Amino acid sequence: MNMRRRLTTVAIVATLAIAGCGGDDEPESLDTLPDLTGQPGTATSGSSSPISTSEVGGTAPATGATGSTTAAPTGPTGPLGDPAVTFADGVGGEGLVKIVQRPGGRKYVVAQRGQVLVLADDNSTSPVLDLQAEVSTGNEQGLLGLAFHPDLPLAYVNYTDTSGDTVIAEYAVTATGSLDPASQREVMAVDQPYDNHNGGNLVFGPDKYLYIGFGDGGSADDPQRNALSLSTPLGKMVRIDPVVADGQDGFNTPADNPFVGTSGALAEIWSSGLRNPWRFSFDQATGDLWIADVGQGRVEEIDVAGATGGFSAGKAVNFGWSAFEGNERFNEDQSEAGHTPPRYTYTHEEGRCSVTGGVAYRGSAIPELRGYYVFADYCSGEVWAVDFEGEGDGEIVELGSVASPVSIDQVGDDLYVVSQVDGAQLVERAS
Repeated sequence: MNMRRRLTTVAIVATLAIAGCGGDDEPESLDTLPDLTGQPGTATSGSSSPISTSEVGGTAPATGATGSTTAAPTGPTGPLGDPAVTFADGVGGEGLVKIVQRPGGRKYVVAQRGQVLVLADDNSTSPVLDLQAEVSTGNEQGLLGLAFHPDLPLAYVNYTDTSGDTVIAEYAVTATGSLDPASQREVMAVDQPYDNHNGGNLVFGPDKYLYIGFGDGGSADDPQRNALSLSTPLGKMVRIDPVVADGQDGFNTPADNPFVGTSGALAEIWSSGLRNPWRFSFDQATGDLWIADVGQGRVEEIDVAGATGGFSAGKAVNFGWSAFEGNERFNEDQSEAGHTPPRYTYTHEEGRCSVTGGVAYRGSAIPELRGYYVFADYCSGEVWAVDFEGEGDGEIVELGSVASPVSIDQVGDDLYVVSQVDGAQLVERAS
């Protein structure tokens, strides 16, 4: 069904539990594992920052047809060593929040101020879309995400408009790689009750549908109890088919979404119980869904939802917020039934405040890192890799430190850590 509407957040009249799925393994705490050490890095503050760590505590920046997953090398091939990698000088300048690659094509960087820039071979950048007049950039707002359709010359952006509400918009990609501003089409708009916890990421999954991460709406403590309510997209992972017939608006809802036909539920909801999934990604080899969900005032978490045959990762999963923060009980009035606990957690010790995801690395540029999930903390600047495939499942290796990391992205075979201060930094094997 084609749908075009503003998805309005309202006071919740009922909280509906979502049946979770997952294994019985106890989640591991990074605080109890080796090598989670290092000195805090440098964090920035001010209106240009996508994250806030003030009164709300630890707040965050932080496809139609069915396809097949691409085979990729799996498993670490040897010890990482100490150190294993270095970080090249950043490209793209200050205020970046993401780096992506058009399938089979060029690299693009996303600037929070409202610009998409193409990255040339000489690492110079030039704008290919300018939304600065349409974007609000206070607190955790701005242009926050970009995704290219895997088969069609279409791009999708996630931004907060001048009213502070989330807009998902579609653009035609021209033959020269620009995004045509005249082709703008609104796919979805969501009212935001506060200026934080906007999520911001959007990714095409292995099934070629578009997945969009929404925070719980902001403030602190999930005051509207959005995260576990099926009547709002806030606090959810949403899954849509954004491609519609010419002349139509909105999006289509995939027929196999878990809450299609459920009374009182939004059919586009895929997963629930998220606080602020600032960055999430799919494992290129398995289709598993990895979500770095920013915590409240004490605990950061990484959630993992397994795929079945490369697909359906996260379907109908309840990740627990705001009944839980990490593994700790939080809002007692929210049901704890059926939630899937995090795979990893860590606390706000040693200057840490906000988890930055994150990618299950499958590239060839750093073969020793294959089979590791790479993530960071925004405040301390520490960048870690957690071994999730090898014999030492759960081993943490500190890769280094980057000022104010806001995204970690695999682009082709390359791995980048995007610093809000220093731009997109290429991760390279240490000599």
